[in-house]
Amino acid sequence: MVNRKKILLVCAGGMSTSILMARLMTYSQAHDLNVYVEATGMAAYEDIYKEFDVILMGPQVAYRQDEVRKATGMKVAAIPAADYAVGNSAAIFGLVDRL
Repeated sequence: MVNRKKILLVCAGGMSTSILMARLMTYSQAHDLNVYVEATGMAAYEDIYKEFDVILMGPQVAYRQDEVRKATGMKVAAIPAADYAVGNSAAIFGLVDRL
């Protein structure tokens, strides 16, 4: 796909973002969005971040976003807790668009 946006979701261990990843992919397919989403934990993001365009961080690791931004040089944002909790895909993709 041309100009496919690749989003890396990062949380403490990768478990809760895996659930969110599934919701985002379902939403993106239903709305014909050209995105790819992958989830990982803080311990593993450094191994794969170069394959992505943006990094979104779960609320439980949001306090580390400046650290991740400095380490990667990438666009990084924390997902608001309310959007994360309910899997508000529209709001989360809106956050990506604002980066």
